[in-house]
Amino acid sequence: MEERFDAVVVGSGPNGLTAALELVRSGWKVLVLERARQIGGGARTEELTLPGFRHDVCSAIHPLALASPAMRDLDLESVGVRWIQPDAPLGHALRPDRAVMLERGVAETAAGLGEDGPAWQRVFGPSVGAGHGLTDSLLDPISIPRHPISLVRFGLTGIRSATSLGRRFVGDDAPALLAGMSAHSMLALDAPITGGLGMLLGMLGQSVGWPIPEGGSQAIVDGLVKLIEAEGGEIRTDTDVASLDDLPPSRAVLCDVAPKHLLAIAGDRLPGWYRKLLGRFRYGPGVFKLDWALDGPVPWTDPALARAGTVHLGGTMAEIRAAESEVIAGRHPDQPFMLLAQQSLFDPTRAPIGKHTLWGYCHVPSGSTVDMTESMEARIEQFAPGFRDLILARAAANAREVEDHNPNYVAGDINAGIIDLRQFVFRPVPSISPWTTPADGLYLCSSSTPPGGGVHGMCGLKAAQAALRRQPIN
Repeated sequence: MEERFDAVVVGSGPNGLTAALELVRSGWKVLVLERARQIGGGARTEELTLPGFRHDVCSAIHPLALASPAMRDLDLESVGVRWIQPDAPLGHALRPDRAVMLERGVAETAAGLGEDGPAWQRVFGPSVGAGHGLTDSLLDPISIPRHPISLVRFGLTGIRSATSLGRRFVGDDAPALLAGMSAHSMLALDAPITGGLGMLLGMLGQSVGWPIPEGGSQAIVDGLVKLIEAEGGEIRTDTDVASLDDLPPSRAVLCDVAPKHLLAIAGDRLPGWYRKLLGRFRYGPGVFKLDWALDGPVPWTDPALARAGTVHLGGTMAEIRAAESEVIAGRHPDQPFMLLAQQSLFDPTRAPIGKHTLWGYCHVPSGSTVDMTESMEARIEQFAPGFRDLILARAAANAREVEDHNPNYVAGDINAGIIDLRQFVFRPVPSISPWTTPADGLYLCSSSTPPGGGVHGMCGLKAAQAALRRQPIN
């Protein structure tokens, strides 16, 4: 007789694993199925270039993992996860000889912003002071807020575009720092809520930091697997799920997949009106990803950038705005805004002694197959002359190849769906419980549900909680 489970989770990304852990800790018999040979989804680490060089395939820096109510109390440290805090969360390369730094405190950041320091403290001070209560509400947007006053105060500012919010400052430094963080949204900086998304990342950097997991992002999912297996959960890799009919019997199925793939595997089990809504779900721009094995650290003209785990290479707010607008218009900018992570400066396990890694990507139009290597390396060379001489090997992936590596990143969209004002909450469909589908026992737990992309586990936690309510064990 075929083995029966209480729940089957399809996909082993951080959301799928968080969902499985919540269910198994509630006494459910849980099976996790992963199509790839390696678990982790967007939180995998591999030797992409040369032996001994460990590169994060997608996610690299993890403020949300420390702040999220789904993950912060899991005690991942007890199963070997070690968080490393760089000297500074973020360095923004404004000009070759000038970096602007996001520090671990609001006052410390403000001190480096000159005349805009007081305005920075007014923008970020209240949200950082609100602590986890505000973060919890922002990561659980369909809930009764624990601190409504803090949430309203944040919302009145955060609903604005990054461009609008940047007008609170008079110099170039603070707007550029804000623009780089807001550009993680992969939206035009004139769009509503881009200011709020930048504020959220800045708030996290100045409270919990932007930490690096020792050994790579894989350490997070490996830790989750250890916790699941300690409770009796089972995980199987190399198992492709083409249809719900492929699954063993269970009371609930939770899918850590994009809406496009939910449609494919659920088929006629979903009513026509719901399939139509899923078909309208919108995906955003893609990314072009590069990983480098280097013969030494990046030779930044401004040595302050060596203090930062993450570097934004973009120049002024106007320059970032122009580059991101080109992408939204379907074009490839000559000087793209770049996001870089230099983990090996703080984590010596990432590369052989004396060598280093560099992780980076830029935004490109959806589904792009254009090779951005030359544009990206030329841009780095402007801020770090001699960088090219240090390259031992590189691994590149265009937007289509990013999707090939992780099908949830449709056309290279690492946010698993555009996060504009409408789809921040209404993802993938308008619903008070978007993790629940109309098919009995079928749930969606991917980043295509609220609150969206990032390694925070909230999508998985909310889907698991919905399943526990609707399919209780008698």
